[in-house]
Amino acid sequence: MRSVTLSAGLLALALVVAAEEQKPIFESASIKAPFLEQFTSDWLSRWTPSEATKKTPVGTETFSYVGQWKVEEPITPIIKGEKGLVAKSKAAHHAISAPLKAPLDFKNKPLVVQYEVKYQKGGNCGGGYLKLLEDGFQSNPKEFSDKTPWVVMFGPDLTCPGTRVHFIFRHKSPITGEYEEKHLIGGPTPPIGKDTKLYTLVINPDNTYSVIIDNGKPQTGSLLTDFQPPVNPPKEIDDSEDKKPADWVDTKRIPDPAATKPDDWDEDAPYEIIDEDAVKPEGWLDDEPLTIPDPDSEKPEEWDDEEDGDWIAPTVSNPKCADAPGCGEWKKPLKPNPAFKGKWYAPMIDNPDYKGEWAPRKIANPNYFEDNDPVKNLEKIGGVGIELWTMTEDILFDNMYIGHSLEDAKKLAEETFEIKKKIEEEARKAEEKADAEEAGEVQTTFKDDPVGFIRGKVLEFVELAKIDPVFAVKAKPEVAAGLGFVVLFFIGALFSLISGGSPPKPSAKTDAPTPDDKTKTEAAPVSKAGEDKKADTPVKKRK
Repeated sequence: MRSVTLSAGLLALALVVAAEEQKPIFESASIKAPFLEQFTSDWLSRWTPSEATKKTPVGTETFSYVGQWKVEEPITPIIKGEKGLVAKSKAAHHAISAPLKAPLDFKNKPLVVQYEVKYQKGGNCGGGYLKLLEDGFQSNPKEFSDKTPWVVMFGPDLTCPGTRVHFIFRHKSPITGEYEEKHLIGGPTPPIGKDTKLYTLVINPDNTYSVIIDNGKPQTGSLLTDFQPPVNPPKEIDDSEDKKPADWVDTKRIPDPAATKPDDWDEDAPYEIIDEDAVKPEGWLDDEPLTIPDPDSEKPEEWDDEEDGDWIAPTVSNPKCADAPGCGEWKKPLKPNPAFKGKWYAPMIDNPDYKGEWAPRKIANPNYFEDNDPVKNLEKIGGVGIELWTMTEDILFDNMYIGHSLEDAKKLAEETFEIKKKIEEEARKAEEKADAEEAGEVQTTFKDDPVGFIRGKVLEFVELAKIDPVFAVKAKPEVAAGLGFVVLFFIGALFSLISGGSPPKPSAKTDAPTPDDKTKTEAAPVSKAGEDKKADTPVKKRK
């Protein structure tokens, strides 16, 4: 069995090392864009954590955005050297922003927004959306907050309960000058899990849009028809001064006033009556109670009758009743009463005085306008911000693209997201397969078959390690620890064999000392009488 374990351990170690060496290595993107962020070592020169404050309900100012931000490798790295921006804190407000090199105008070119988000601890309650901020926020980025004006908000939001992909834009009324948020109706539902997800938004100059998740099938539509409230307000609105007349009848149906209760209608008849035809089942135990005192119970030694009262044994079901049709006094059962009719109500008829549903009269909307090209009236984008409340820690953002080219965004995804997607899918399928096999088969225990048990666990680990060694260690920590011990043991045993030396050659015994005897005497002196004998060979402790 030891040879099987050692072989499996060495095989797993070799696979882990090989898989680690075969991991793709991070390289900066080959594309250019108005805004491209891969969170390299100089990220702090672009990103500013918020120091904004807001007034609490009692009127005092307090630090709002206490959530911590870090740029670090994912918990389960896939591309060597790749890092992302991570919202580290649980149950906290987070806010951070970065400016674009120059204000982005998308009146005549498509606006393309793409980024990755990864809920590394799984989805609970947490946002993962971006805000494209209005040009001008750059003057004081440390004051970035929920009040900072933005142009477009896009991305997943795992709410409690429910979940959605936000696509909202702020449109300015040419009449009032006020901004109104326009929310996408029936947006896609974001996938939930710990894998990397890719979100892409395209807003075209012709007022059409596309929302794409994980490079899949796009959801398309129009800014003019798919948002609530709509871009263009109604031409007419209800007159707030108009009131419903006091004599207006809007009850459509009423009880028939001419109807009368039939003479034979008995409202007092019960719903059920005794079944006089019922017969007591044979074998019914009339003299046996349903429950009896528990014969195995004993009064506790600490029970004091004077303080606690008389002790009464707990009751249990009478075992004699288990095999009988019933115990105790038998009573005839109830049955539905054929004469039961219940309370009488007059039938409903159409109300002859009904005038219909009342509604206030319509008047011209003083704030009406018609904007058939809303994308031309959206503000320029000055930067990107992440401002969210989350109950989930370690949400990772990476590979952000903001520009005009969907092709460039797809190329960036090919260099980053698609690599991770393939590896994560293979790892997840391998884990699901192992779980399914484990659930569907009778598991061999270590006691029944030690060799088979160890081989099975090691092979499961090996399959995962072929895909992603780090994921394998996280998914099967007990196997990884065991294999590590086996490998260390094997190395230690091999070292002992190499450094142990050869056994002494036999020689004839003589009384006269020989050169060998002298050498032995110098190398291992004998202690004098009364002295403690020192250890022959110092033992090195493993550090």
